[in-house]
Amino acid sequence: MGEDSRVTIKLTSDEALVLSHWLEQLQMTDLGRVVDDPAVWAPIHRIAGTLDKALPELFASDYDQRLEAARQRLRPEG
Repeated sequence: MGEDSRVTIKLTSDEALVLSHWLEQLQMTDLGRVVDDPAVWAPIHRIAGTLDKALPELFASDYDQRLEAARQRLRPEG
């Protein structure tokens, strides 16, 4: 893959919301302790930033309820 190549990842809105929340939590931890390769930090920040821009739900007054509903829909049955 060349340096100019791009990869596109498609997520449902539920997947994007849950992943965005998880990445935010990850970034608020000691990232170096959780992710042992600093080369991974840049893509983590890029993905989190892209999700932040794409999700108006992050600023909704009922964010917690939307996040929990998305989690419930994504969890496997049983």
